[in-house]
Amino acid sequence: MSMDGKHTGPAGHLQQEAGDMGVYMSGVEILNNMGCGICVCSTEEKLLFANEKFCGFFGGRLDGKTVKLLLAQALDKEQQESSGELYIEEDDRWFDVHRREIRWVDQKLVDLYTVYDITETKRYQQKIEKQANNDFLTGLYNRMRCEKDLEAQISLTRENGGEGALMYMDLDDFKHINDGLGHQYGDVLLRAISHSLQRISGIESTCYRMGGDEFIIIVTDKKFSMLDRILEDIREIFEKPWFLKGADYYCTMSMGIARFPSDGDTVQELIKKADLALLEAKKAGKNRYEFYNEEADGVSFKRLDLEKNMRNATMNACHEFEVFYQPIVDVSKPGNPCMGAEALIRWNCEKLGFISPAEFIPLAEYLGLINPIGDHVLLQACHHCKKWNDAGHPEYKVNVNLSVVQLLRNDMVDRVREVLEETGLNPANLTLEVTESLAINDMTRMKTILKQIKELGVRVALDDFGTGYSSLNHIREMPVDVIKIDRCFIEDLGRDEFADAFVRIVCELAAVIGMNVCVEGVEYQRQYEILKNMQIQMIQGFYFDKPMRSEEFEKKYV
Repeated sequence: MSMDGKHTGPAGHLQQEAGDMGVYMSGVEILNNMGCGICVCSTEEKLLFANEKFCGFFGGRLDGKTVKLLLAQALDKEQQESSGELYIEEDDRWFDVHRREIRWVDQKLVDLYTVYDITETKRYQQKIEKQANNDFLTGLYNRMRCEKDLEAQISLTRENGGEGALMYMDLDDFKHINDGLGHQYGDVLLRAISHSLQRISGIESTCYRMGGDEFIIIVTDKKFSMLDRILEDIREIFEKPWFLKGADYYCTMSMGIARFPSDGDTVQELIKKADLALLEAKKAGKNRYEFYNEEADGVSFKRLDLEKNMRNATMNACHEFEVFYQPIVDVSKPGNPCMGAEALIRWNCEKLGFISPAEFIPLAEYLGLINPIGDHVLLQACHHCKKWNDAGHPEYKVNVNLSVVQLLRNDMVDRVREVLEETGLNPANLTLEVTESLAINDMTRMKTILKQIKELGVRVALDDFGTGYSSLNHIREMPVDVIKIDRCFIEDLGRDEFADAFVRIVCELAAVIGMNVCVEGVEYQRQYEILKNMQIQMIQGFYFDKPMRSEEFEKKYV
């Protein structure tokens, strides 16, 4: 023993070595229990150390050369210290790899690798990305991903000098599937169509669901030569029935196609033009595709212009929509006195001028804007009729047309009641006109709604009579007060035996069941004389007067 008390013999060396070994073993235990894999490789590609976690990550690859080659896939060879991600395909695992040069116990430079298993993190990221980029129902990419991919494809096509195509597809009458079978079977159909599209060669990874029953397909410049074959494959998909709820159902599609960059070189422009081409395919009878062309573009842009201005007009309290009044005369009394008027809507657009009702009313119904417009007409008509009644004509009545969309409103009866209360008009002086075709298409619902309207004291007229189906069979079922014979039967009075017979039969039938008859579209003396001999009470038409503004009507008839 030395003077400082330390062992200097062999036993002392063994004791010191045992202490060093204990430190070493403690260090190894610490490294083995770390949450990451650690290994050390010499510059001669010799594996100097690997902890248990690292061995678990790469158990069958633990020689220095293999380890360095494997980890090098994730690292930047130009830097001494680097990091990156490594994906092992056969294991489907992701690793975050870091490399750093350090000095080993013998003072030589070695590579220290630290490796973290980030598989769960990557899968979570992929799940989030899929939720952000994929449609949850069909698994196809969604609108956001479509716009991103389309922008990239436009750029590539521009650089390569090639050509691509954007196909905008919409299912024909898909609502019938949803309404008839239920939304769950509509979803089944959407998934089946999506899977069929993804199996078409050339568009496997470029199919997108835009929402509802609308899809977009991008044909890249590399696949553009296959366009005709792709269109044929899509057509064949919809030639076969779909098995839904135990039976076969057919569902067709309409498609609009825009080429890029020739038809447009921005995402929004291409989608808009493909959508316009889709509208043309729908107009042409559905179950077809149309390529974008500038002639259709002009018509469609006019429609978009109408839509924009109509929306602005309805938001501005409908002030651009004027109510004109065409007199209705009582030809059963001497002098053919006026007995009221039909309210007719006119649109005097600030930017486009006067727009024909035949042009804007169907668009208003399609857009759902007919409700505020119809409310405006009803309020104005009742207000003016009340004014006429108070001015010495208590017998004057006003007729107001109700559209299909208005009658389908759940609060239509309440709205009529509110207008009557607001204007103070006698309910008996308001006549609401409904079309015969609508009534016959949903007889049960119409009978309920019209019965509720009549309970308010309001009269009901059946408009355009004779243009629907089975008119005479249904007329007794309808709770109406007035039958309005359509002008198409009046044009040939005195020259067509069928027209004469039809009007005469309707008049006789109306008299039997206690209804009045009004004839519209009377323009000539010949027509007037024939109708007067048929015991018609009410007539309106250019023979007596044209539709006019309320001020002009009041000057002439009030």
